[in-house]
Amino acid sequence: MVSDVVKIALDAGHGINTPGKRTPDDEREWSFNDMVVRYIITLLRDYVDAETIRVDDYTGRTDTPLAARVNQANNWKAGAYVSVHQNASDGKWGTHGGTETYHFPGSLQSKKLAESVHPNLIRSFKLKDRGIKEADFYVLKNTNMPAILTEGAFMDSRIDIVALRDESRLRAQAEGIVLGLANHFGLKKKEVAGVTNEPTLNAAQEKVRQEAMKLGITDGKNPFREVNQYYVWNALLPLAKEIEELKNKLK
Repeated sequence: MVSDVVKIALDAGHGINTPGKRTPDDEREWSFNDMVVRYIITLLRDYVDAETIRVDDYTGRTDTPLAARVNQANNWKAGAYVSVHQNASDGKWGTHGGTETYHFPGSLQSKKLAESVHPNLIRSFKLKDRGIKEADFYVLKNTNMPAILTEGAFMDSRIDIVALRDESRLRAQAEGIVLGLANHFGLKKKEVAGVTNEPTLNAAQEKVRQEAMKLGITDGKNPFREVNQYYVWNALLPLAKEIEELKNKLK
């Protein structure tokens, strides 16, 4: 699904002072949501033809009416709507928790969007998978575009609160949503001169690279390039010669 410009409308859930929307220790849901939305906006700037608009009050001081949010997204002709929330059970600390994503019942396009975003959100945020669900939330029902509402974590969970209090985990929540959006719409990352999107080596792979360089098997460059026969010959020839010399000495 590719469009010349993909327009994403975002909201960070409730206002900072909305009653009940807080942890048992009085940490505000909006503070968590706001950070996730800010990261989403920042990360989407790395993609070609992706635009964002935030339809809530970015200061959090007012809880923008849902109708105003929906109208702004509809008037802007957004291609998708993402409402970012964190969940709660009974407002008391417990061991429940997990991540879930909602779409409006019967909306095939919204369901497809949820199916693109939710698995990436789970892989990135790494909390319990509570699944994709249906609900007639106002912003899901009244938007003219595919719309989802994410519930990243439970604010009254002793398990999930660890992730919510960690900015790197909130960024990971945003990264999962952005990757899902990128996959859904076929978004491509912008090319930056001198920078490639090649994956980085993990610790185990880097250890192998260093050992291979010491043995002269490789120069260590371009670890993920496709390997051809000549490259294999050239890399193994010095080692083969040393083995042959050792055999001759042992005769």
